[in-house]
Amino acid sequence: MADAAAPAAPDYGLDSPAVVKEWYARAGWTFAFGALLWFMNREQYPGPAVSIVVTLALIAAAMLGIGWFMNWSSRVGKVQARDKILNTLELKGDEKVLDAGCGRGLMAIGIAKKLSKAGKVTAIDVWDTNALSGNLGDATRENVKNEGVADRVRVENGDMRKMPYPAGNFDLVVSTWAIHHIQDEPERDQAVREFYRVTKSGGRIVIADTHYSSRYADVLREAGAEVTVSPLGFLWCLPAKSVVARKP
Repeated sequence: MADAAAPAAPDYGLDSPAVVKEWYARAGWTFAFGALLWFMNREQYPGPAVSIVVTLALIAAAMLGIGWFMNWSSRVGKVQARDKILNTLELKGDEKVLDAGCGRGLMAIGIAKKLSKAGKVTAIDVWDTNALSGNLGDATRENVKNEGVADRVRVENGDMRKMPYPAGNFDLVVSTWAIHHIQDEPERDQAVREFYRVTKSGGRIVIADTHYSSRYADVLREAGAEVTVSPLGFLWCLPAKSVVARKP
């Protein structure tokens, strides 16, 4: 008999869902167009008709592959990338952590599992459903509950560009694949400066993103942090890097 009380598996959502659907739709329409051209020309121009349908089918397959890789990145790739980041944090267990742009809680939950009851994670977001499917505070809280870390994670509405927390409030500030959704560069810079402001002296800032990593590093260096940037990787068919900074 199934255990009715067993928690549901966490769902961390599909990143940029409209973009993923668009790639799948492009693949379908491209293949359909090629098939139509073949059907219309198969008798009069059999050779060129086959060449056209094969070419468009290959293009459609490439589009399908992009959609698949973006989906894989959301479901598997970013979990693997999260775990690699977690392995570098060397948490003691009692840290006070901020996850800025937490989405549905992937990083916040991963960190919370490495903390003792003395440690706490504050997870904030503005819940943009264009950035992540089902991106709602309640969905994050449900994941936190199902993963058994509700006593170590507090989920709050919050804009990373203007946070209410006092200076030097957190031992660690993390932000994963979130800041690039801020369209204006000065506002992205402001978010990074806010990370620096709320980090304690001796604390760390970790930003993983698919855009603007060099700029994040520059802003943190200008603020006075010691900064390193990870080697290049790929998620969602985009170059991805991590920026790690320590506040003096």
